[in-house]
Amino acid sequence: MSEIELFFVFLQILLCNHIFQMRKFISYVVSHLRILYLLGIMAFTVVLILIMFPNNFARVQYDYSVGSFWRSDDLYAPYDFTVLKTNAETAEEISRIKSESIKYYKVDSSAKGKSTERLVAMKLPQRQLSLARQIIGVVYGGEGYCNNDEWDEEKHSGNGHILILSGNVGREASANEVRRPDDVDRLVSQSVNDPDEAAKLYTLLKDSILLPSLVFDAERTHLELETRLSQVSYSSRMIQQGELIIAKGQRVDEETAQAIESLAEMESKEKMTEYNIVMHYIGQALLCIIAFVALYIFLKNIRHSMLDDLKKVTFAFFIVIFISAVVALIVRSNADFVLIAPVCMVPILMRIFFDMRVALYIHIVAVIIIGNMVPNSYEFIFYQLVSGMMSIITVRNFEKRSSFFAVALVIFSTYSLIYIAGVLSTDTRFASIEPERFLIFFINAMLTLLSYPMIFIFERMFGMTTNLTLMEISSTNTPALRELSQKAPGTFQHSIQVANISEDLINEIGGNALLAKVGALYHDIGKIQAPLYFTENQNNGFNPHDNLDYEESAHIITQHVRDGIALAKKYRLPTEVTDFIRTHHGTTVTGYFYAQAKLHHPDGEINISDYRYAGPTPFSRETAVVMLVDSVEAACKSLKNHDKESIDKMVDKIIDEKTAMNQLNNCPLTLQDITQIRTRLKEKIMSIYHVRIAYPMKNEENEQ
Repeated sequence: MSEIELFFVFLQILLCNHIFQMRKFISYVVSHLRILYLLGIMAFTVVLILIMFPNNFARVQYDYSVGSFWRSDDLYAPYDFTVLKTNAETAEEISRIKSESIKYYKVDSSAKGKSTERLVAMKLPQRQLSLARQIIGVVYGGEGYCNNDEWDEEKHSGNGHILILSGNVGREASANEVRRPDDVDRLVSQSVNDPDEAAKLYTLLKDSILLPSLVFDAERTHLELETRLSQVSYSSRMIQQGELIIAKGQRVDEETAQAIESLAEMESKEKMTEYNIVMHYIGQALLCIIAFVALYIFLKNIRHSMLDDLKKVTFAFFIVIFISAVVALIVRSNADFVLIAPVCMVPILMRIFFDMRVALYIHIVAVIIIGNMVPNSYEFIFYQLVSGMMSIITVRNFEKRSSFFAVALVIFSTYSLIYIAGVLSTDTRFASIEPERFLIFFINAMLTLLSYPMIFIFERMFGMTTNLTLMEISSTNTPALRELSQKAPGTFQHSIQVANISEDLINEIGGNALLAKVGALYHDIGKIQAPLYFTENQNNGFNPHDNLDYEESAHIITQHVRDGIALAKKYRLPTEVTDFIRTHHGTTVTGYFYAQAKLHHPDGEINISDYRYAGPTPFSRETAVVMLVDSVEAACKSLKNHDKESIDKMVDKIIDEKTAMNQLNNCPLTLQDITQIRTRLKEKIMSIYHVRIAYPMKNEENEQ
């Protein structure tokens, strides 16, 4: 073998090995796709949360409020520091400096001469010319003339002063001594009796003749103001090292609160010198991850089915991200209003889509994560946990729109009571209660009402169904059920019977009774396409199956499942409802036609798959119950005698057959559940076909 051939053989071996390794890697990824997705979405959520919230954790904060009692130990000054003025005090001083600042004006000594030249050039009548000369003399006779463009009315109103610069020499003058257009108007009005003539002369002087002799010096004025503002002191007093700032149990007044805040500011600056932003984010990320791992452990042990549905997992993380974004936005705007954030939307939405325990655990995780990102964490977490638990309890049975207003009222009441209790426990005075806080709680409760429209948005986004949607489509006036009642009235009545019995059985053994009821109402809508091929719709003695061979008849019968799935897509029924259409016959065989085919073709080969429903078999308590009730109700209707013995035998036969045919293997029904179903079904069917008393007819002729 040549060297080239050896090279290609070696290359082939390497390539095969590479392909094998790639296949192995792909196989590993596919087999662990679910856990990889969970890790990925968890990491994505953590990163987003860390990005959204502001990084202000280097700031030192003391737990107190003005008017409350100091609950910590005695606080002594660890070093000398100055007490800063409050923002209001600083703003007031700056405002005073600005209002008292002096405006600089430059003198234009040529203004009077130029104005006179303009007047002469106008060639006015002698009388007006003489009057105008007099007015010009008065206008420029004082400190000078300044038009509106050069004058700041707000700064010079009252008895303000200005500084007039003539060359390098400045002199202070009263702002009231400066002539302005209003003074010109007054002088003209006093000298001219005719209003129209006075108005014309005033306009002529103001717009075409008079020039300002005082010009505003913006640069010098701004420089003067900046110099004075730079001298503003932001501290009010000095506290010496070791000095007692506040003792335990002492009430926190405004002055003491400012001293505590100033100390926190100084400690924050010192902390910043040693603050490592990278380690901060690592610590925050670990806290979030710990919370999510705790949630995963809970779901793994209590609600494993939720982890198997990636749509539900994605929805849960999306809600956490959504509410975190809302809180982060408020914190960035004004952290004092953080309680406006409708955090209780989390337990409400989780309870509507899932159960109480899942809602509570997800709410706890969200509150712990967000609480670690906001100021006053303890207060925030306490408010949200208590109000969230109350929301979950209130939202237990969400079957009416008015329930949302009840939840909003509960949230507002819970927030208010917690606030009042907190104030009284620290301050002991009702006078310390701030009415503005109740407005914040009211806004929070109103924002929670947005949960209602968001339910429908999330149903479409994540393909999930809530009881609110099931309530809407449970009406027999929906397009699908109305068409079923018109085209297949027998099937419609059968579906109503199955729905009522299924709802009762699920209430007995546990499960979503509303889902079972709605699923039963729609399970046979596929019969709309060929209603006369089903015995419940044949009322004139004609049976179209008499003209078909058994295989064709079986195909038409099994086709109603495929037709039902198509109609479910047409009417946009939820996936959970469509599952009842798929599973209500499982993988059973159309028994009558299959038996007849075997009977009439004893020597021929009968393909049983031509007579079998496509399935799948029921995979939930609700779909399994509907399968059993559907078969039992239809079979008992065909009985000649509806006595207790016949009904009991038929119910036992149907349930035993379904069990023997492995139709219940994939659903979580226990033997105890099946026993309860068996007993309750017999009672329900018996109550439907109860024997009536035969009342004797009156014979009027015999009586006569």
